[in-house]
Amino acid sequence: MAAVLATLLAGCSSGDDGEKGGPADIRATVISTFNPGSNETRFGALEFVGGLELSSDNVLLGAISAIRFRPDQRHFISVLDTGHWLTGAIERDQEGRLKGISDARITPMIDRHGGTDAGKGDMDAEGLALRGNHVLVSYEQYHRVDAYPDPGFEISPPDGTMPIPIPRSELRSNRSLEALMIAPQSSPLAGSAVIVAEDSLDDQGNLLAAILDGPLNGRFTVRRHGGFNVSDGVFLPDGDLLLLERSFGLIHGLGVRVRRIAGANIKPGAVVDGEAIFEAGPGEQIDNMEGLDVFRAADGSLHLVMVSDDNHSILQRSLMLELKLHDDNIVSQN
Repeated sequence: MAAVLATLLAGCSSGDDGEKGGPADIRATVISTFNPGSNETRFGALEFVGGLELSSDNVLLGAISAIRFRPDQRHFISVLDTGHWLTGAIERDQEGRLKGISDARITPMIDRHGGTDAGKGDMDAEGLALRGNHVLVSYEQYHRVDAYPDPGFEISPPDGTMPIPIPRSELRSNRSLEALMIAPQSSPLAGSAVIVAEDSLDDQGNLLAAILDGPLNGRFTVRRHGGFNVSDGVFLPDGDLLLLERSFGLIHGLGVRVRRIAGANIKPGAVVDGEAIFEAGPGEQIDNMEGLDVFRAADGSLHLVMVSDDNHSILQRSLMLELKLHDDNIVSQN
């Protein structure tokens, strides 16, 4: 994440990267309202469903950068920017709201040389995507997108690296390959991997982005608005892209926003833009929101899950929030 945010908010330990990892007993405190003191549930196009504040005696828990759910919509994979995997399953109460995390494990990521604990510069994992028999991970500082075998990613080094059509000299050290997502196979992008930089800009002030493979392989940019930086993204079943964005200021504090980008506009050479469908500030139950995924609930509605990076700081929290997307234009998933 951005260095200024880490400096201002972390101010504590960075976790013990030397720990070998293993099972993690995660405690979850239920968040029942998004706006404390209010029963309001609708915020823009999103409806708050429920949330959790996560903690553990395992010192490695924290610094969650991204989350992706398995097809069962219960088991998940996350990456920590300390170079660790976090896997587990969400538990729900009788009303279907988030209740806790079970079967959690935190294990060190294995680098391309077969080692672990390579240091923040080499293993600053930020983006995550699942495609076929691989788990894709994007890294800052040593900018790359590595492919890990799936199953077996927890005990294996990457078995490939995806070419990035952005010169590494144009990527900022700690503000680069933040968002990594897979387009629907049925869209014009035909299942391509897409990256968007956190705060690496072209000479027009637009965020650098790229389609990494497929029929439309090439660079594009995303219009940047209002001091918000990209922290993650996910494609909807209809092919549109949701970008999770965050901001921080000494006066206004933390902010989070979700912007919707028309998928049909994403192509080489394009400058894409979209409307904000959700925005929240320090008065709501947010923190440094870094990860975003989407899944279809049993009733057919689309639900978003956001997670936060606490920077291993006592001033911040590890949150998991679930929100329902209200949009009559969303098509059914095949």
